[in-house]
Amino acid sequence: MYINGEWLKTDQVFEVNNPATGEKVDTVYFVGEEETNRAIEAAEKAFPQWAAFTAEQRSSYLWRIVEKLQEKKEELAQIITKEMGKTIHHARQEVGSTIAFFQWYAEEARRIYGDIIPPSIANKRIQAIRQPIGVVGAITPWNFPLSMAARKLGPALATGCTVILKPSKEAPLSSIALFQIFDEIGLPKGVANLVIGSSGPIANALMNSKIVRKISFTGSTEVGKVLIAQSAHTVKRVSMELGGHAPFIVFEDADIDLAIDGLLRSKFGSNGQQCICPNRIYVQESIYSEFAEKLKEKVQNIKVGNGLDEQNEMGPLTNEAAIVKIQEQVDNAVRLGACILNGGKRLSDGAYSNGYFYDPTVLSDVTDDMLITREETFGPVIPLLRFQSEEEVIKRANDIEYGLASYFFTNDLSRKYRVSEQLDYGMVGVNDAIPFAVQVPFGGVKESGMGREGGKYGLDDYLDIKMISVQI
Repeated sequence: MYINGEWLKTDQVFEVNNPATGEKVDTVYFVGEEETNRAIEAAEKAFPQWAAFTAEQRSSYLWRIVEKLQEKKEELAQIITKEMGKTIHHARQEVGSTIAFFQWYAEEARRIYGDIIPPSIANKRIQAIRQPIGVVGAITPWNFPLSMAARKLGPALATGCTVILKPSKEAPLSSIALFQIFDEIGLPKGVANLVIGSSGPIANALMNSKIVRKISFTGSTEVGKVLIAQSAHTVKRVSMELGGHAPFIVFEDADIDLAIDGLLRSKFGSNGQQCICPNRIYVQESIYSEFAEKLKEKVQNIKVGNGLDEQNEMGPLTNEAAIVKIQEQVDNAVRLGACILNGGKRLSDGAYSNGYFYDPTVLSDVTDDMLITREETFGPVIPLLRFQSEEEVIKRANDIEYGLASYFFTNDLSRKYRVSEQLDYGMVGVNDAIPFAVQVPFGGVKESGMGREGGKYGLDDYLDIKMISVQI
């Protein structure tokens, strides 16, 4: 843990293993409520000074972080691949995204504006200013361990907030490396604090504290609902980036090759372990057979193995539980009539014997009553569903509690606007399976969360609006 500018140890040690080989990568020290409360106190003490810094001063610290991240790009990518398994190519992309987030918010720190409001009475002057909300608790997942930290820490630090970061215990090493950078650049003590450990004790300390004014969480919908309920006791502000079950719709007038290439990139980019992954692939009846055959040929050629091997395109899953969940969904689909076009099983022979590998899978003849069309998969399985009409597929795509990302492919200009507006999701990619960037708002509707991260919108949840009225 890193609290008030110091690296500290505890009696509890946790081993981080490479999911591709089972080998130990490193060990980390675990903390509980007591240490988390110390981190909260440190953040509270540091807040007045950090909030009082000019925008240029805070920006200068963020630029120093950017410089250090650029110096250590390959080292950080190697850490990500070893701790959570994604290929080194995708890990490098994540480091690039991390740099982009800190760079963006180093610039945005200087653009936190207020308003002059016309008064109703001649002898009054009214303004609205935006001020940092205070101490923030940030909780990040294992699938994007570095970039998710940057997406929260960047705007929090830019606005003048102080932070306690709790990364996933499954992939904490990249967060440690990030805080080593904070230490090296001389970030003031207590501004950013790191606690690693079991979720319960740490979350309890953050949620029960009256000092912590905001929680930013990325994770499952189930846990998010618990945190939202707990936040009521102290009326904390919360931003939640929760689960997803993205529809991916291919209309008969679409460029099939473009759709397939986009699907493969989006679905297998992190071994299928993304909340924005396409989970229900709706293909219009007239092109269904052609689409399925072309997709099958592409998937058969995907190289699976240790993410550190430059030749591999897909790495392992994060743990045994992920394998079990995927197999349960595949078996359920087959029992109810789905056909396996490729994969459908764990890879366990030879080089795969010590890791959590699953064969890239394509299922055809999937129907809405199957488990895989209702539960988030978080694995490399593509279920293909048929549809007849635009009206039908929109209704089916929206008929779920999730509302994070959605995608559709068409060359009909009217349909591009019509379907975009009718899909009940926070993000829509039209002929674009990777619509995400540092400058755009990221977030969902319905049970996929609240609030937005990224771009200028990412500042809003870390700022309070204060009205000032002066009688002259």
